[in-house]
Amino acid sequence: MTKIKTLIFDFGDVFINLDKEGAMANALALFEMDALSEELVAINALYEQGLLSTEEFLEFYCDNFPKLSKKDIIEAWNHIICDFPSKRLTFIETLAKEKKYKLILLSNTNELHINCIKKQVSFYEAFKNCFDQFYLSHEINLRKPNTPIFEFVLKQNNLNPEECLFIDDTKENILAAQQLNFHVWNNNPKTEDIIDLFTIKKELF
Repeated sequence: MTKIKTLIFDFGDVFINLDKEGAMANALALFEMDALSEELVAINALYEQGLLSTEEFLEFYCDNFPKLSKKDIIEAWNHIICDFPSKRLTFIETLAKEKKYKLILLSNTNELHINCIKKQVSFYEAFKNCFDQFYLSHEINLRKPNTPIFEFVLKQNNLNPEECLFIDDTKENILAAQQLNFHVWNNNPKTEDIIDLFTIKKELF
């Protein structure tokens, strides 16, 4: 069996808790919509890839929802971000000290969210420093589940996907990685915790 040499982690709902359902319900109520339009979904994706600046992103929303201020938009956008349990920092710090695996973070994260996290999470820099590579979608202009982001990580780090374990809470991201022969764990944030990785996926180690 191929030995796992690299661990590739998602960020949201792996390390930091998210309220995806609550954030969506809050946004739909604020925008007075039953569902996000295709245009809004597309704009959000462009922003997540860093293909729109924060200013352009906020201007778009203010133009389309003139009753709302930039502050309203930012608060609604960041509603998704919850707590970061310190036990998960301890987990990744221990892995970093052991140096058994190359550690990579690969996250669909935009500038507003990461700035919010930096303010809320006092140990953000300590967390970031645990990783050999720390890839945020808006900084590399690529996003999951699109194949180029996985190919980018493989090429940049000279990795064999069969020696990598990719961990993500989103099924479509997991399926994309599987097609490229990564080992995967589609963690369920409601019932599983990253600190139990080596118990839950013990067959890989």
